[in-house]
Amino acid sequence: MWLQLRLYLLLGAMFAILFGIITLVGGLTGTGTTYMYLIIACLFTLLQYLAGPKMVELSMRVKYVSESEYPELHAMVEDLAMKAGIPKPKVAISSVQIPNAFAFGRSKRSARVCVTEGILRLLSRDELRAVLGHELSHIKHRDVTIITILSVIPMICYYIYISFMWGGMLGGRERRGDMMMIGIVALLVYLITNLLVMYGSRIREYYADQGSIELGNEPHHLATALYKLVYGSARAPKEALKQAEGFKAFFANDPSRARYEINELRQIDVDMSGTIDMNELRVLSDMNVKIGTSDKLMELMSTHPNMVKRIKHLSSLY
Repeated sequence: MWLQLRLYLLLGAMFAILFGIITLVGGLTGTGTTYMYLIIACLFTLLQYLAGPKMVELSMRVKYVSESEYPELHAMVEDLAMKAGIPKPKVAISSVQIPNAFAFGRSKRSARVCVTEGILRLLSRDELRAVLGHELSHIKHRDVTIITILSVIPMICYYIYISFMWGGMLGGRERRGDMMMIGIVALLVYLITNLLVMYGSRIREYYADQGSIELGNEPHHLATALYKLVYGSARAPKEALKQAEGFKAFFANDPSRARYEINELRQIDVDMSGTIDMNELRVLSDMNVKIGTSDKLMELMSTHPNMVKRIKHLSSLY
């Protein structure tokens, strides 16, 4: 309930900010200009929304696989989809050398879930099922659509910033001051709303973790899977990380932060077994974990929560 409330508050704040910037622009230039920015941003977002699945398929080297090729993977996806109350998504494998999984698509009916070859080698059956539960929860909660809608707002602010800053610098003196002021305000709002979109994405990750547990997966299986994905991502070639940079928001964890998260995660794996068992996770619920200032700042700029905080949240779901 608290995760949902935070998302609703975020949506309210984002649209209040949008209303404020539109009111400012409309008051100085007229409503026609304001509607133009809205239409342009919505058209670009719609294009991105429609072309997004194909872009992911091409960039992540996605190959759809049949039930006869990967029967166990299909069985897990089908069972989880039935429990989530959604149509079974298409199942795919990616040859990208980063152990991970991701879901994408425009709706519940057109959804696809993809695992990389690396994650199939890295995780046990229970751990893989927990990650798939996380991805199907994204589909169930329509997270792609929600984040796409939120992303419209910083895009509008960016168009306003570019238009008014250049218009103010190149235009006549009469309204130069007003136009440049709008441009500066739009830039600040663009930066703030970008941070808020990433905050919204982090909320969705917590919510998808919770959704995986609600689908019958044990918290320590998902915690161990996330722990292993961090180590697997840290060992991945830099070329593979660069290739996936534009799509890391789709992943179960942020692979570009893996090298920084390893040291923090050592405080959770008490016996250094490479897994987080039920007892370690229960102990974690009462433990004060240490997160450095730099890591807190990095989290603000990320689509995924700090991994230690995320695993600690799992400890509260027993």
